[in-house]
Amino acid sequence: MSDPLRPRASLRTAVVWDVLKDALERRVKAAGREALDVLDTGGGSGNFAVPVARLGHRVTVVDPSPNALFALERRAAEAGVADRIRGVQGDAHGLFQVVERGGYDAVLCHGVLEYVDDPAEGLRNAAGALRPAGTLSLLAAGLGGAVLARALAGHFTEARRALTDPAGRWGEGDPVPRRFTAEQLTDLVTATGLQVGAVHGVRIFADLVPGVLVDTEPGAMDALLKLEAAAAEQPAFHSVATQLHVLAERD
Repeated sequence: MSDPLRPRASLRTAVVWDVLKDALERRVKAAGREALDVLDTGGGSGNFAVPVARLGHRVTVVDPSPNALFALERRAAEAGVADRIRGVQGDAHGLFQVVERGGYDAVLCHGVLEYVDDPAEGLRNAAGALRPAGTLSLLAAGLGGAVLARALAGHFTEARRALTDPAGRWGEGDPVPRRFTAEQLTDLVTATGLQVGAVHGVRIFADLVPGVLVDTEPGAMDALLKLEAAAAEQPAFHSVATQLHVLAERD
């Protein structure tokens, strides 16, 4: 995933970024502080952490990869926000060994639940890091998008396997350990005690449209971005999205 502020990368990140930015603005107004404390679990090299820091917020990134944290440090320095980003080596299961419980206005949990051994525990920890009235941004792989992609590629047996597999995997070569439906994600969030505010489908069309069309057809990228945004909130499209985004809050 690339920087959400770059035009080409925005095809994959625009919906999440727009929802997250609006949520942070609401949190700023509610908290009465211009700078929020944001935790990015599994934040890697700072694909969202750096843009969030550009907004003026303080961001702590927890990631198990030393290489990713090194790239984060370099990227933050290049963006001029090194003083607002802190990288810590750790993971979702041992989260409170490296960060404070209940210490953050917002927590990003993007691309984490697919890979942890216990998604429920990982999500409970992410929720536990929130302050009262804090905001959770959850992004995870969608089952329907993978099924559709395999079917359109002519891999019908793999598509059926993903559809029936408990983890949503299409085969041994599948690089994603686990996928979710919108209902599964909202149930996981609700179980942590948070209140689901919105669900969005992400990359509904972007992964299916040939890249050459987007890059060469005048106005195609902007039109596709607008289409993604328009469809993101429609429940009918959640079932075919490559990713699902859930925004939730602590009462």
